[in-house]
Amino acid sequence: MDLRTLLETHLQDPETGWSMGTFGALAEFHQEAGEPVERDEPARLMRVTSRGAIRLEPGAPARPVAYETLSSRSHRWGHGVALCLPEGEALMSRRSTVTELGPDTDAIRDRDRDGILFDMGLGATGAACRQVDFCVRTDAPELIETLRRATGQSIFAPGCAAMAAILEAHPNRVALTRLGRVEVYQPIGGPATGGKSPAGPHTHVLPKLLASGRTHSANTPIPDGLLPCAALYPANPVSTPLGRDKPFDAAQHEAFQALLESFGVAAYVATKRRLRAAIAAGREPSGFEVEGGRLARVAVRIALRQLDRDAAGEAERALIRLWRDAFDTSAVRQDPIEAEHG
Repeated sequence: MDLRTLLETHLQDPETGWSMGTFGALAEFHQEAGEPVERDEPARLMRVTSRGAIRLEPGAPARPVAYETLSSRSHRWGHGVALCLPEGEALMSRRSTVTELGPDTDAIRDRDRDGILFDMGLGATGAACRQVDFCVRTDAPELIETLRRATGQSIFAPGCAAMAAILEAHPNRVALTRLGRVEVYQPIGGPATGGKSPAGPHTHVLPKLLASGRTHSANTPIPDGLLPCAALYPANPVSTPLGRDKPFDAAQHEAFQALLESFGVAAYVATKRRLRAAIAAGREPSGFEVEGGRLARVAVRIALRQLDRDAAGEAERALIRLWRDAFDTSAVRQDPIEAEHG
C-alpha cells in the first residue's frame, strides 16, 4: 500500500483516529460510528464533522512508521502509524510567546476564515514544539482582547491571563504541521466536560510533558533524524476507541500486521517473524535469544499477546503460555511522566 492509498483509505474509516502535535500538545480527530460528516473529500485528504476536522497536505513526502506499544493490561497492546518528516523539513515557527497571526484564511470550514488565529507560543517549553504551531482561533471580542494583551508573553508566565481565558471560552484549537492541520471545535476538557476530555475530537496541553523537551513518546520507535508530525490509529483488534475491551477481531489484527510489514521498523518486524516461526515449529522458549535491546523485547511480548488471543486450540495456547511465562510476566515499565498523565 502506498502512502496516498493509506491516507485515503483511513480517512474514510470512522474507526481510525488521527492526531497532530507533539509530546504534551496534541490535537486529535475521531469519529463515532454513524456520525454525520459535513465534508468528506478523500481525494483532497479532508474530513469534517460538527466536532472537528482534519486536512492533510497531499504532496507532503511523509514517511510512515508503523509501531505497536505495550499495555499495562496483559491482554492488550496499542498501535499506530506515525507520519514523519526529516527534521529539517518538519520544523515549524517555534514561537515562544502568544502571537497574533491574523484571520485564519486557511481554515478548513469557510465560516471560520474570519476568526483570528493566535499561536499559543508553546515553543517556550523547548524542543518539544519543534514540529507544530499550536493555536487557538476565535471571533469572540473579549477573548481576542485578552489574547492581544498577552501578545509577547509566555502563556505560562505568572500573571499572563491568556490560558485562563482560553480555558473559560473554549475557542477552536488548531494544530498546524507541515503535513496539514487538525481543528477541534468541542469544549476543552475540564469542569465543562466533567473533568475528562470529551469523546471525539479533543486537545491536550500538558506543561509537564512539554517541559520534558521530547518530540514524541519514548514508546514510539521513531528513527533518528525524523520528527513525527501526524499519526493515524487504525481500529485496534482488542479495544474500542474509548478504551473498553472488545472480542478479538482477527480481520482488524491482520490489517494492521500488513501495515507493520510495509511500514514497521525492520528489526522489530524481523523479531516478531522469528518468534512466530519458533512457536509454529513447536519449540519451547529455552534457547530463544532476544536480540536487539528494548525494541526486540517489546516485539516478543506483543507477539506473544497476539498469538495468545489468536490461538487455535488448547495445545497451542498452552505452548504460548509457556513462552509468556518466560518473556511476558514483568510489569510494563512506563515513563513516570507518561504514567502520571496517561
